[in-house]
Amino acid sequence: MNPADTSPDGDPRWWIYRGTGQPRQESDPTAVLPPPPSWRTFDGGPVIPPVDLTGGQAEYERRLGVASAVRMQDMPTDEVTMVNAALYLRRPLLVTGRPGTGKSSLAYKVARELRLGPVLRWPISSRSTLQEGLWEYDAIGRVQAAAAQRDQEPDIGEFVHLGALGTALLPYRTPRVLLIDELDKSDIDLPNDLLSVFEDGEFRIRPLLRIAGRQPDVRVFTADQDSAAVVHRGLVRCNAFPIVVVTSNGEREFPPAFLRRCLRLEMPDPTIEQLANIVAAHFHGAELTHARELIRSFVDRSARDGGLAADQLLNSVYMATSGAYADDGSWRRLCDALWRELGVAGVE
Repeated sequence: MNPADTSPDGDPRWWIYRGTGQPRQESDPTAVLPPPPSWRTFDGGPVIPPVDLTGGQAEYERRLGVASAVRMQDMPTDEVTMVNAALYLRRPLLVTGRPGTGKSSLAYKVARELRLGPVLRWPISSRSTLQEGLWEYDAIGRVQAAAAQRDQEPDIGEFVHLGALGTALLPYRTPRVLLIDELDKSDIDLPNDLLSVFEDGEFRIRPLLRIAGRQPDVRVFTADQDSAAVVHRGLVRCNAFPIVVVTSNGEREFPPAFLRRCLRLEMPDPTIEQLANIVAAHFHGAELTHARELIRSFVDRSARDGGLAADQLLNSVYMATSGAYADDGSWRRLCDALWRELGVAGVE
């Protein structure tokens, strides 16, 4: 690589996200985000200002630990490269890999580093539908409210609730981060159902379309806590396409049309250095006398048995720092219990 193409830190200049765990210094994400390609430009409005950045801090620390700089040589280059490609192209990023490799955490890492506010999470099950991700309308609740009030029709907006995907497509000035978690657990039709939303960046709320003539603007609830937004004439259209991280455990194949609209990243097992960074972030300031030994034992065990997740290591480090560590058989039996292979004896 030409030295002129790299920053003083040695990373490519075109990288916006660097995977260091540290929020960027720029308080306004629009100062660093590149403009989208012409074919991924949307004009939804009226534009909503950026969300309150403090709203996601507690969740960031719960998921990622304390923000701390990661050494450049420890960074997973493929991961950082594909995240940046998704940022430039405004395309969903399909992240595959076995459980526990940090697929879901990636969404929180991007949101924290780029200062994009709380992550919107849509956990997928076999019963998940596109409408559930976009919006829900409590028609029965509205009828009951109307019967109770009698003299006044209740506001329809009180009974419309946007899902995580629907909230992400509101016309924010800066993109929201949306995590669609474990899409491979969905009904076979859901990936295809997502295609038009990913391509068009918009959707319609039918109950609001029916009353658009007499009530064009309706204030509805969003997926953010204690938050609402105004929907005009039943149409939600994004202004900045969200940063979408779709995770999969590789349990099924997705349709070619869906794959064509996504960038793909395979998450490998974390290295010793990456596990050390994870432990340091979650146990910031704690005495970690036996952490390195535990990490090496964990990596050896994972390589031998397969299927171990990073949070299993965190469980054992917590127990060690709580005083349970002893160089005897009881500690080894505890580690055997904590480090059971995923999928064995009912462990999911």
